[in-house]
Amino acid sequence: MTDSEFTENSVEISAETDVFGDPLTPPRWLAVLARRPKTLLAILGLLLWLPGILSLPALDRDESRFAQSSRQMLESGNWVDIRFGHVPRYKKPVGIYWLQTAATKLAAPFLGGLGQDHHIWTYRLPSLLGAIAAAWLTVWVAAAVTGAEGALLAGLLMLGSVLLTAEATIATTDAVLLACVLAVQGVLLRLYRAARDLDVAAPSNKIILLGWAAAAAGILVKFPVVPGVALVTIIGLGGWDLWLRRKSREPGALDWVKNTRPVRGVILLLLLILPWLIAITIQSRGEFLEQSLGNDFASKLAGGQESHGMLPGYYLLLSAVTFFPAILCVAPGIALGVARRDEPGIRFLLAWAGAWWLVVEAVPTKLPHYVLSSYPALVILGAMFVLDQRPVRFLTAARWIAIAQYVIGAGLLTAALLLAPHYFGGEMQWPGLAAAGMGACLALAALVLALLRKSALAVMLSLLAMLVFVPALTAYVGPRLDQLWITERLKPLADAAYKPGDPAPALAGYQEPSLVFALGKDVVLTNGAGAAEAGAKSGGLALVEDEAVGDFLARLAELQADASRIGEVSGFNYSRARKVHVTLYRVAQLRDLH
Repeated sequence: MTDSEFTENSVEISAETDVFGDPLTPPRWLAVLARRPKTLLAILGLLLWLPGILSLPALDRDESRFAQSSRQMLESGNWVDIRFGHVPRYKKPVGIYWLQTAATKLAAPFLGGLGQDHHIWTYRLPSLLGAIAAAWLTVWVAAAVTGAEGALLAGLLMLGSVLLTAEATIATTDAVLLACVLAVQGVLLRLYRAARDLDVAAPSNKIILLGWAAAAAGILVKFPVVPGVALVTIIGLGGWDLWLRRKSREPGALDWVKNTRPVRGVILLLLLILPWLIAITIQSRGEFLEQSLGNDFASKLAGGQESHGMLPGYYLLLSAVTFFPAILCVAPGIALGVARRDEPGIRFLLAWAGAWWLVVEAVPTKLPHYVLSSYPALVILGAMFVLDQRPVRFLTAARWIAIAQYVIGAGLLTAALLLAPHYFGGEMQWPGLAAAGMGACLALAALVLALLRKSALAVMLSLLAMLVFVPALTAYVGPRLDQLWITERLKPLADAAYKPGDPAPALAGYQEPSLVFALGKDVVLTNGAGAAEAGAKSGGLALVEDEAVGDFLARLAELQADASRIGEVSGFNYSRARKVHVTLYRVAQLRDLH
């Protein structure tokens, strides 16, 4: 599909006239940019995300867990089982591991061969491509309800958001998952509009089946999210339409769902997911289903898993920064959407965003990325507001709320550049100061333009601010925060102390996945006493955090074993939000240990 064809689809819409009434007159420069949406978004995505992908060390905890498990899949050649170290990792399905393994294998010839599988950036490539695909698909979804200019603005707002930027830069599931969500929701939106508007053509069978294939891909990446977003959207629309039907304004509430070709779609979905699901069920003897559905998914619904429990309202509070800079348009976009709620396409967007947001706010376990699947619907409404700012109810209040959120987000990003070196090591140097000043000035200029109601220009300037803030944080300031990168400082110590014949090191206390990724799957994860016993039995290295040192030394004394201190590292463990001190020991082997 070429750029010129990208915003065309099976739904007949007018690029010149807004269905709410008056003709739209987008700026000419925006119309020119809208001719090549895929090219523009791909270039901006690379400029925004690639510096951090190439520069940031492996992050804890999920990124390093995914990367290490993918690395072991590549090394073992077992494309069914998922393992982290010597234990199964059955919390998520296999999709992201396949993608990360394929990306690393494809990158191998450029790095010197298949043995070069320790570069974290190769495992981040699926997230980069998934995020670009998500921006493209945002344009495609938006094209069902607005013109080419509005669709491009939606894609830009989605691409530039802080939360998608974070997910595009790390080797986890959510950027790829968002692309799957958008493919499914785009099909549902077109089917819903076609059922409610006789002037709109339904999508072809091919598009519908591609939507089912995207649902299968989403299930293989992270089971509940893609079907969950679709289901809560359908339920939300069904309830809304049922209320409208009582007023004799709409046909049957869920009559349009039958147009999804459910029989053929479910058969295709099962054909795509069952081969691996059956294979992993047999190989794990049912443990995969027990862990992924019973332990992981069910525990998130039951309570705050892994200390991630938060009260409702958590995502709303975070949105000032996670949704920056699109937050400048979101509240006014919602006000506009509520005013235009009788339009089927707008109703779908409101139901999509509102239903999923309410679901994730209600779930006890909360992580920032859980709400990401609501963002595309909101940026589309925000983009429509940018091109259609006629007075509607509550618009003034919504604009001031958006401005306040935008100021908070811009202030926090500027502060991150200025204060991070002070708190987490590294010296503040002039490039960081210059980036903070330039980004703040661009954000301020965008704010002034928004106040003057030149919203399209404001969007572009706010994106320029992100093009300053993000690479400066991820490629310049971030990698220099040495207090955060404990693993990056421990690995050279361990490599220098390693002797031929040494077993894999023992880790006591500080056992973050990034250290496993750095030192290899055979490291011994244990407590202080266990590290002493492993060292006394086989000799070699032990990395012991202060909280485990007492037990380590006490057990060495009991065994009458010797250990020499080689080096030490202090830093801040951001996964546990506390300072840590890790000492590297060489333990002498006891020949007569039984």
